[in-house]
Amino acid sequence: MLEFHTLDVFTETAFAGNPLVVVLGADTLTTAEMQTIAREFNLSETIFVQAPQDHAHTARVRIFFPTAEIPFAGHPTVGCAIHLACARHTGDFETLITLEEEAGLVPVTVTRHGPHIEAEFTAPVLPFPVKTDLPIDLIAASLGLSPAQVGFAYHTPATHQGGPRFLYVPVDSLQTLSQAKPHEPHWSTLMELAEVDSAYLYTPGEGCDFQARMFSPTAGIAEDPATGSASAILASQLWRTGVIASGTTRLTLRQGVEMGRPSQIGLSINATAEGITAVRIKGSAVPISSGHIRRP
Repeated sequence: MLEFHTLDVFTETAFAGNPLVVVLGADTLTTAEMQTIAREFNLSETIFVQAPQDHAHTARVRIFFPTAEIPFAGHPTVGCAIHLACARHTGDFETLITLEEEAGLVPVTVTRHGPHIEAEFTAPVLPFPVKTDLPIDLIAASLGLSPAQVGFAYHTPATHQGGPRFLYVPVDSLQTLSQAKPHEPHWSTLMELAEVDSAYLYTPGEGCDFQARMFSPTAGIAEDPATGSASAILASQLWRTGVIASGTTRLTLRQGVEMGRPSQIGLSINATAEGITAVRIKGSAVPISSGHIRRP
């Protein structure tokens, strides 16, 4: 039997944010067995914790959608780091959790002061643009929108990559954001053309810098309430559209509002005149449940 824990990530409120499963003692599991367990839990992501390959690090981890393994993801990184840190420390603390992910080494600083706990990690890959000439008409049709509702100011759709790859779709208002949803057959055509399986929609928010939604039905996730990796890679889209200046830019993102699972993600971007030099994601997590699952 394998020990597991669930947490709600990118929130300080139980039953909000993005649910996560952390499976411990996964060293002897095969890839197929991990995929079976991830499919059984059927959350957006499940993270499996193994002994580190380098003993100077905290753990090796592998992350799975219900349908496939992925090299890096934000909410599993935050939730897993908070769980491992709390298992090691009591009271107030600040500690470094170093995770060996498939995309690379991810250092996570976990801090607890009283009831407040948060983790901040540095993205293992600097994001970069891939495609910037995608057809607005197809994007609009794939989301049930008009072309006039796609884009605002200098923000236009593009794909960006930083480990995973996402299609970024700026929309003109919170009302447009709330009404958008994937429409077939246009959606599948767009995903094939953009060479992605997910679209991240965003617009200026109220009480935050940007509010977002992320659709990924091709990967088995109809909608994701909080996507740390997409939030990190958003830095490249924001650089492209002139939002990011030299120095450090700190932004607050909200996601999951339309799903009834509001999430808050902190995004920090370091940049010079030549481009982005570092991207960091910050968030909290709340423990929800624990138990044991049999090995497949």
